[in-house]
Amino acid sequence: MTTHTAADLQARLAFALTAAERAGEFIMSHYQSPELAVDRKRDSSPVTAADRGAEQLIRSLIAESYPNDAILGEEFGEAAGSSGWRWILDPVDGTKSFIHGVPLFGTLIGLEHGDEQVVGVCRLPALGEVVYAARGLGAFWQVGSHAARRARVSDVSDLSEATFCTTTIQGWSRVGRQAAFERFCNTTQISRGWGDCYGHILVATGRADLMVDPLLNPWDCAPLVPIMQEAGGHFVDFAGKVSIHSNNGLSVNAGLKDAALKLLAEA
Repeated sequence: MTTHTAADLQARLAFALTAAERAGEFIMSHYQSPELAVDRKRDSSPVTAADRGAEQLIRSLIAESYPNDAILGEEFGEAAGSSGWRWILDPVDGTKSFIHGVPLFGTLIGLEHGDEQVVGVCRLPALGEVVYAARGLGAFWQVGSHAARRARVSDVSDLSEATFCTTTIQGWSRVGRQAAFERFCNTTQISRGWGDCYGHILVATGRADLMVDPLLNPWDCAPLVPIMQEAGGHFVDFAGKVSIHSNNGLSVNAGLKDAALKLLAEA
């Protein structure tokens, strides 16, 4: 497999930012529409024309610019490639928020080189925010037309002073981790359901301190690895391993990582 340079990452990051912006424009054309139809997938999760159309749009852009790259997307599965690069797509992360007209959803675009997550973009189109990173090039947060600024995690170092976020309370029960959820709620200063990618982005930008998800797919978290690392924090699974394939994970600042993992292990 060929190696990659900082210039390669910068070019692909710029491409991902444009693709996410284009997808966001498409998604917003369906947002809060009274005519939006909601279908159910095999796992009973909701899907709409916004999800499918946004992923098709991103896939078409990748095919034009990087035809030899592999793609893994939530809605249309895997497409093989030969370049050693793989794009991982979640066109609307937080579809439940989207269909309820709640703006806490985002378009996630991650990029792997080999088995390493090297580029991440999360665009929150209804909020006009985007957070992005490439390995070794820093993490950035842009709101509207304002200049991008560095994204940095908080310096909170005690769970009793932390803001804890999660996506779904029922998910903890489904995987037999209800006790851990209750301990996080009882141990932290603030607990909120600012869920899906939005919660993780709050951690990356220092507005929350840890976001813990007991149920995740690779497309839910691929961009979070470089974003959190470049913002000075961590995205790891419940065992403390950097992985997007463990079906769970947490975004956490550096000062709380050990305490959060200890709580998960004890509970």
